[in-house]
Amino acid sequence: MRTPRCEQCDQHLGARHAANARYCSGRCRTAACRARKRANVDPVPDALTRRRQWVRRTANKVPLVAAPAGRRPRAASSTDPSTWRSHQEATESPVGVGRGFVLSETDDLVCIDLDHAITDGALLPWARQILDQLPPTYVEVSPSGTGLHIWGHGTVGRGRRIRRGDRCIELYDRERYVTITGRPWAGAPSVLGDLTEVLSTLA
Repeated sequence: MRTPRCEQCDQHLGARHAANARYCSGRCRTAACRARKRANVDPVPDALTRRRQWVRRTANKVPLVAAPAGRRPRAASSTDPSTWRSHQEATESPVGVGRGFVLSETDDLVCIDLDHAITDGALLPWARQILDQLPPTYVEVSPSGTGLHIWGHGTVGRGRRIRRGDRCIELYDRERYVTITGRPWAGAPSVLGDLTEVLSTLA
């Protein structure tokens, strides 16, 4: 008869363990739980996840209220906080195809959207110039796989779009929701840096 083993340390489970026991001790149970959490860590920085400014979205980027299964989808608004939910609610909700974060003037968060910055998996030179100026901050790939969203601290005021040649850059810090993929670019850290200096070069 095969004796069951602890799923964490592989030691045999003895007679003192319940028939359906998976771990030999509370210590192994805790270690296994922490390992599972590390494996499923959301790379999005705490500065975003701790705020109740989350929505869901459709495939064509229409914001939706995060809701449990069975609820009829309804539109969310980038100016109506009653349609925003917590990070956990947005992550667990089956509504739509993905998540989004709403920028609000009540915080100092800003997003720099680099449109069509990636071609065949390679960063274009103009986008590389911008990334080379950044302090350590969270950067992720957009849903299309061709753009980058740079997140950090700063102030823009009225959002704007800047076109210079093949460059398309959008700057937002309020009344706007931005898609969140959780796909960091090139090992970007899960922190938000001060983007004030970079913003001044783009304005």
